[in-house]
Amino acid sequence: MTELAIGIDGGGTSCRAAVADRNGNIVGRGKSGPANILSDLENSLLNIVESARQALRDAGIATETISSVVSVVGVAGANVTDYGQRIEKALPFAEGRVVTDALIALQGALGDADGIVGAFGTGSVYNARRDGRLNGIGGWGFVVGDQASGARLGRDLLERSLLAHDGVRPASSITDAVMTEYGNDPERIVEFAHSARPTDFARYAPVVFAHAAKGDVVAAGIVTDAATAIGESLEALLWSECPSICLLGGLAGAYEPWLSERYRSRLTKPKGDALQGAVELAVKLLNDPQRGAA
Repeated sequence: MTELAIGIDGGGTSCRAAVADRNGNIVGRGKSGPANILSDLENSLLNIVESARQALRDAGIATETISSVVSVVGVAGANVTDYGQRIEKALPFAEGRVVTDALIALQGALGDADGIVGAFGTGSVYNARRDGRLNGIGGWGFVVGDQASGARLGRDLLERSLLAHDGVRPASSITDAVMTEYGNDPERIVEFAHSARPTDFARYAPVVFAHAAKGDVVAAGIVTDAATAIGESLEALLWSECPSICLLGGLAGAYEPWLSERYRSRLTKPKGDALQGAVELAVKLLNDPQRGAA
């Protein structure tokens, strides 16, 4: 009888896994490379499986046991066409479910309670649970979505630096710093932008917040626009009795003072992280009496 559950948080920079018993006690942890399933499905699958194997090793359990465990894997892009299903079919577990990174973040932050979660790192995504029903929005990727993400902050900074260079918009200390970085050559910025990955843009996010805190007009404008975008997405999910809003990810704390009081007044600290959420969902699946029923 299957007695182990593995939760996996497949992130853009690394995969984290944890193996737990039927009662939810974590007995081993593992980590491997990134899981960008939309851009590199094959290597994402390898890293997902390797993180699980490492968790089993850490628990002192033979890695061959992987074929008899139950797992829940949370990854960005699981809701896009058939990517999630393709990963699911290729997993070596006795039973494996692939869900969005937003869902495991929601479960980790709120447990089984109702509320809204917004996650802000390299990308951004939102999820809500109301009366037990789930509703997720965003998470559409850097090119056409991920508003207020680190990648979008960096992209906006480069765009406004070019606008300042062309005299279309006012310059500031942050746009001057960007132009200096690229030798005051706008073509170098364009060249970088055309080959850059979301993580390359996202490295500018701390710089934007640092300058905004000092009153830099361009940086403050970028953050204000991003905070407005966050408010719009929260508003799309909010209901009058919503008990809490949790902001997650590396940029969560930086955004808090920029949000309107309407949202700040509902902010609560998350109970746990996305990996904890994946483990909880995996344990639920393990203990589901309907699992494996014909």
